Amino acid sequence: MNLPNLLTSARCVLAAFFVVFMSFDNVACYMIAYFLFAVASITDYYDGKIAREQNLETNFGKLLDPVADKILMVAGFIMLMRVPDLFIPGWAVIAILAREYLITGARSLAASEGVVIPANVWGKAKTAIQMTYVFVILALVILWRIISAVPELEALLPGAPETYETGLEYISLVGIILVAGYTIYSGVQFTWANWNALKLHQM
Repeated sequence: MNLPNLLTSARCVLAAFFVVFMSFDNVACYMIAYFLFAVASITDYYDGKIAREQNLETNFGKLLDPVADKILMVAGFIMLMRVPDLFIPGWAVIAILAREYLITGARSLAASEGVVIPANVWGKAKTAIQMTYVFVILALVILWRIISAVPELEALLPGAPETYETGLEYISLVGIILVAGYTIYSGVQFTWANWNALKLHQM
C-alpha cells in the first residue's frame, strides 16, 4: 500500500477514535475529538496532493478516498447530533447521508462496469464545507463549555447566558440546513456530470 492510500486508510481509523471520544459529554473528550478530526481532515488534503505530485494515483485510492471522507463526515454529523448544546434535526442529517450513500452506490455501479469515477470539484467543495461546519460548531461548543464552566469568564459576557445557548442552537440549525442543501446540490451535479458513465440514459 502506497503512502496516499495509507493516509486514506488512517482517516477511517481516526474517524473511529473520533466517535469514541465524542461519545462522552465532556469538554476534555470533545477537545481530543476535535484534534483527531483535524488530523483526519489534514490527511484528506495530503493523500490527494502526494498521489498527484508523485504519480501514485490508483483506482483503489480513487474509490477509497471518497469513502473515507464519507465515513469521517457521517461520524461527525451523527456525533454532533448527540451534543445537547446543539440543535441538529435528524431530517437534515438523513438528507446528507442519503446523498452520500446514493453517490457511493452509483460509483459502485460504475466500477462494476470498469469505470472509476473520482470526486469532482463539486464533491470536493462539499467535503470542505462539511468539514468546516464540524470544525466551527464543535469549536463553538468547546469554547462555550469552557466559558460556562468558569463563573469569572461567564460574568464578562454581555447579556444572559441563555442568549448564547440559544444562539449556539440557531447557528447549528441554520448551518446544517445550508450544508444539507449544498450536499444535495453537489449530488445533482455529480449525477448530471456522470449521466452517461452511470448509464442512466438506459433507464
